[in-house]
Amino acid sequence: MPAKITGIIPPLTTPFDQNGDIDEKAFRRQVKFLLEKGVHGVCVGGSTGEGHTLTADEFRRLIEACAEELNGKVPLVAGIIANSTREAIARARAIEHVNVAALQITPVHYLFKPDEDATVGHFKTLSESAKQPVIIYNVVPWNYLSPALLLRIMNELPGVIGVKQSAGDLKLFADLMMMAPDKLIYSAVDALMYPSYTLGAHGSIAAILSAAPHASVELWNAVKAGNHVRALELHQKLLTLWNAIVSDNLPACTRYAQSLQGLPPTFSRAPMPEVSPAQQAAIRQALEGLDALGRSREAAE
Repeated sequence: MPAKITGIIPPLTTPFDQNGDIDEKAFRRQVKFLLEKGVHGVCVGGSTGEGHTLTADEFRRLIEACAEELNGKVPLVAGIIANSTREAIARARAIEHVNVAALQITPVHYLFKPDEDATVGHFKTLSESAKQPVIIYNVVPWNYLSPALLLRIMNELPGVIGVKQSAGDLKLFADLMMMAPDKLIYSAVDALMYPSYTLGAHGSIAAILSAAPHASVELWNAVKAGNHVRALELHQKLLTLWNAIVSDNLPACTRYAQSLQGLPPTFSRAPMPEVSPAQQAAIRQALEGLDALGRSREAAE
C-alpha cells in the first residue's frame, strides 16, 4: 500500500456556506475536479482543508464522501489535527471502515510542547492503535520536529511510513531525504516543488497542488521525464501563484483559485477572512499565466 502513495496528492479545501456549514455537494464536485486533472491521490482534513475547525463527525463524513467519489481510483490520505493522543486515535478509529491509505498526523499544535520522548510515545501509541499507516505532518512552527527526531520515530516505529515536510528551508528537506532513503518523504515546500522533485521527493501534499492541479501534475511528469526546461518554466509560474496565495487566509485563497477554474464559490469557516480584492487580482493574474482560466469552462460544465 505505501508504495502507491506517490506523486501529486492535493489537500482538498473544505467548502463552507455562509453559515459555516459544510457544502457536501461542492466538496464532492471538488473531488471529481481533481480526478479530472490527473492527480495521483488526495488528502482530506489537512490545514488547507481547515481540518483544525472540523468536528469529529464532520471529519468522518468528509472522509466517507471522498472515498465514495474516489471509488478506489487513487489513494486517500486522511489528515488528523488533534491536540491529544486520545483524540487522534478516536478520529483514526472513526474511519477504520473507509478505504484510507494512510493517516497524515500533525504533532500537537497547542502552546505546550511535549519533549522528544513524549513525542515518540505519542506516535508509538497512535501507530499501534490505528489500522492505517501514519505519515507525520511536520508543520507546527513551535513544535517542529528535527530530521534526527523524525528519523528516530520512523526507525523505532514501523507503523510510521513517512513524513510530509512543510518547512520553507529546502536544506531540512534535503537532509531528511538523505537520512531516510527508504522512507516516504513528501514535500509541502510549496514554493520549491521543482527542486523537491529533483531531490527525489516521493510526492507532494501541498496547497499549491489544489490551487493549480493541472500544472502541478505537468510539473511532476516533466521532472520524471527529464524535461527540465519545461519544469523550470512551470516552477516559475507556480511560484508566482504561490506568492499570490500564501497568507494567513491560505485556505480561502486556494478555494478562490479553484473557483476561477470552475468550482462553485464557497466560504471559509469564521474567523478566517475571505480573499481581499488585491489577492483576487494577483491570483487571477497568476492563473492566467498558467493558462488555467481557459480550463474553467470545461470544469463548470
